Amino acid sequence: MDSAAIVASGLFKRFGDVAALDGIDFFVPAGTVFGLLGPNGAGKTTTVRILTTIIRPDAGAARVLGHDVVTEAAAVRSSIGLAGQYAAVDENLTGSENLRLVGKLTHLPRSLIRERSAELLERFELTDAANRPVRTYSGGMRRRLDLAASLVHRPAVLFLDEPTTGLDPRSRNELWNVIEDLVADGTTVLLTTQYLEEADRLADYLAVVDHGQIIAKGTPAGLKAGLGSTVIEIGMPGEGSALMALQALAPLGVQPPILDGTTVKLTVADGGSVLLEALRALDAEGISPTGVSLREPSLDDVFLSLTGHAAAAGSFTGSAA
Repeated sequence: MDSAAIVASGLFKRFGDVAALDGIDFFVPAGTVFGLLGPNGAGKTTTVRILTTIIRPDAGAARVLGHDVVTEAAAVRSSIGLAGQYAAVDENLTGSENLRLVGKLTHLPRSLIRERSAELLERFELTDAANRPVRTYSGGMRRRLDLAASLVHRPAVLFLDEPTTGLDPRSRNELWNVIEDLVADGTTVLLTTQYLEEADRLADYLAVVDHGQIIAKGTPAGLKAGLGSTVIEIGMPGEGSALMALQALAPLGVQPPILDGTTVKLTVADGGSVLLEALRALDAEGISPTGVSLREPSLDDVFLSLTGHAAAAGSFTGSAA
């Protein structure tokens, strides 16, 4: 673990009667992207707040670049960058003024502030808007400026808490490209997200979080491989027929089938032959599906399999996120 940029051990945090974190353990190797994947309220943001010294854990310990997040908070803050779910830039200042202000607050040498600001504005394709008030920026531009602000002091570790929330697909893809460039330059990134496609594309390693606990860890490919080679989705006309189909198809998968609304999802090792068996089994029970499809497993399947509910669903609200 000597090469770990982030280490979390037994983190607990409660907000009133809600256990936001219930014993979180993980480590992040330097120079990688580590994804915390889970729905709203799973505990992702609470984890980030602890690791960035915004709040203290009730129990457990965490270190960032070897510094304890409680006893060495100042050292942690000086070596990290943070971009939260909502852009934290001042909309009354220009883009350039925002970055220069961050340079001053992070004690960057005055001789470097203007140079660093210009460099980041160019890197994030904001040079043409550098002298415009941020209130005139689009949502995607604000998110890029917020990410640029988190990088002014060249942090070795960057925390991104759902950085693409609310962005259109084009802006989201642009931000993904920027994150990939940062990691290529050696930055360590901890990314929280509820976008399965985002985790699949960016993360080297994943921890799936639900109800304040890590319920699975691994690479995106490894987590998907654990489900089997093919997913059969069979749509049903109603809840009753879906429940009947769930029982009829149970013997055919590599694990028990999952009901998602009125769609039965069955993970199998040999999609083609099992599909024929599945249709015969349904016919024998007098069940007529409304649609059938075959596809490769996704991280959505992983989350549904592990938690029994889709990644868009959440149990906690407010400060227990």
